[in-house]
Amino acid sequence: MSVTFFSVLNLFLFCIGIFGIVFNYNNLLSILMSMELMLLSINLQLILVSLAIDDLAGQVFALLILTIAAAEAAIGLAIVVIFYRLRGSVLVDNINLMQG
Repeated sequence: MSVTFFSVLNLFLFCIGIFGIVFNYNNLLSILMSMELMLLSINLQLILVSLAIDDLAGQVFALLILTIAAAEAAIGLAIVVIFYRLRGSVLVDNINLMQG
């Protein structure tokens, strides 16, 4: 398989993530999942370019992005769970009610 095929696949995944954020902006869980899809698409592209130019720096950078994305997902899901316990829904419309 060529580099072009995987680049188009990454572009397709990134666009799905953008559309998920734009069209499902009311649901906090779908926004988090779309952000994770976008980050994974970027990581796949970094690894692909790193393999194509035979350089290890892109793979190391992708590994760093994966650790940051895992921390972001853990914190984001913790906030969603707390928000659901307090409000009973995960709609973004009610997020301005959180104070403190």
